Amino acid sequence: MDASIWVFGYGSLMWNPGFPYLRAEQARMHGVRRALCVRSTHYRGTPDNPGLVFGLDRGGSCHGVAFEVAEADREAVIAYLRAREQISMVYHEVVRPARLQSGETIGALVYVANQTHEQYAGGLEFEEMLDIIRRSAGAMGPNVDYVMATLKRLQDMGIRDQALERVVAALTEPGPILPD
Repeated sequence: MDASIWVFGYGSLMWNPGFPYLRAEQARMHGVRRALCVRSTHYRGTPDNPGLVFGLDRGGSCHGVAFEVAEADREAVIAYLRAREQISMVYHEVVRPARLQSGETIGALVYVANQTHEQYAGGLEFEEMLDIIRRSAGAMGPNVDYVMATLKRLQDMGIRDQALERVVAALTEPGPILPD
């Protein structure tokens, strides 16, 4: 029996998985959507100035990348993902069905936003979300870079995410020129 596992990435895992894998394939997960709904106090913000990172929130569907991990790497990859994704336990670690671009449906390990966690930030007003992203940075760099890298990876795969495109367009619009 093949004991490989699949891991579904929808944010930085898509462009910076950080673990060995046998193959990566575009995939879609139903019942959840990519959303800037998790306050980051480590990677893209600080406890005093939290940033916003992606979580899977209820509703819709999400395109991302499914990574097949070899049996020999299974335990090390799960340990790595738990250390990376579960710093504050803001995500539920679950296995959910995902449909690969090839048509196959697989069970994929994925991290879904915990809506009862204190770092959950679903429902922010658009301008508040933009303000947080613009002013935040953490151990892995500016929050803006994270958001833009995620959109770039999706675009490179030929995937449209209109909500994320709207955020990036607003982040990259030149601001008003203020008098001296």
